Amino acid sequence: MAKSRWISFPKVEGSASRQAHADLPDNTYERELGKEGFYGPATQMYHRHPPTQWASVDGPLRPRAFDTAKLKESAVSPWNAVPLFANAHVQVRLWRNTQSMTQLVRNGDGDELLFVHEGKGDLFCDYGHFAFSEGDYIMLPRGTLWRVETKAPFTIVLMEATNDSYRLPDKGITGDHAVFDPAVLVTPRIDDEFTAQQTEHSWQATVKRRGDLSTITYAFNPLDAVGWHGTLAPVRLNWRDIRPLMSHRYHVPPSAHTTFTAERFVVCTFVPRPIETDPGALKVPFYHSNDDYDEVIFYHRGEFFSRDNIHPGMLTLHPSGITHGPHPKAAATGKKAARKETDEVALMIDTRDALEVSEALQAVEWTGYVDSWKTGSE
Repeated sequence: MAKSRWISFPKVEGSASRQAHADLPDNTYERELGKEGFYGPATQMYHRHPPTQWASVDGPLRPRAFDTAKLKESAVSPWNAVPLFANAHVQVRLWRNTQSMTQLVRNGDGDELLFVHEGKGDLFCDYGHFAFSEGDYIMLPRGTLWRVETKAPFTIVLMEATNDSYRLPDKGITGDHAVFDPAVLVTPRIDDEFTAQQTEHSWQATVKRRGDLSTITYAFNPLDAVGWHGTLAPVRLNWRDIRPLMSHRYHVPPSAHTTFTAERFVVCTFVPRPIETDPGALKVPFYHSNDDYDEVIFYHRGEFFSRDNIHPGMLTLHPSGITHGPHPKAAATGKKAARKETDEVALMIDTRDALEVSEALQAVEWTGYVDSWKTGSE
């Protein structure tokens, strides 16, 4: 069968901008309709009213917000972390811990990506040791045996790529050194701390496979490697090493901030950056109907420039099938060009398949979020 391609016939109808996200017709609001997130064909629609100015939304498509700061449960093992969202291809959990792990763990269901929201510690795994702290991503390949020693109570967002692997995004014409240079990725080391923990005492490893747990007991610490070489290893990346793509004349889409990819979802990172300075360019994210992806954003720190009444530790869910975009206050600030730079740090998970919200997360929902677009002025 011949390889299919998108139907493509760029057209302009009625009153429209010549350039997406800039120089909008007077008194209009731009909405992007796209395929495959922001990677496929797209059309910019120009409306007389803000596309999020609904009177009400009833049913499962309503935008939702949750406050994970209210989830106080602590667990020594990541297998007891609080579930947040899930589908067949990604499992997202929240792990709070105040103690060092007493067992090793191994995920046999997929690569694990950790984002450290708070705290610090040391991670020991098959490949060696490295320290971690606030703002770190840690990618652990499927099958890695690991544990952590806690130096300060931590909160970690766990993202399992179920039956899948994490990869780096295609950086296209910007080259491999854009966004972050692979040279900043840190791998575990066979250092003094690692060799010092190689005791002959009994250790247990709890392995998750197909959602079930098995326990393997050793008469020694199986993290006993003396060396390794190859092209597969855990990596650590801090958000401070991310240098975002920017354009002073054009608001780049969220896809430009992709940090890790899997087959059915992507993980993006929003970090501080200058705001567009061209008079005609949008200064906040454009309204968009992302009808192929559910969008989850975890707010790590700062003031998120397109949202209002959102604080660190909160989560938002915008299901595919309903338009979303900046809050009225943020949109008004953008029109006035009142801010010169963003100060937020947030991670976004865009999933090709619908997400189920856990009961634990529903218990900390801000039910008024859907009505928050009604306040203020555009």
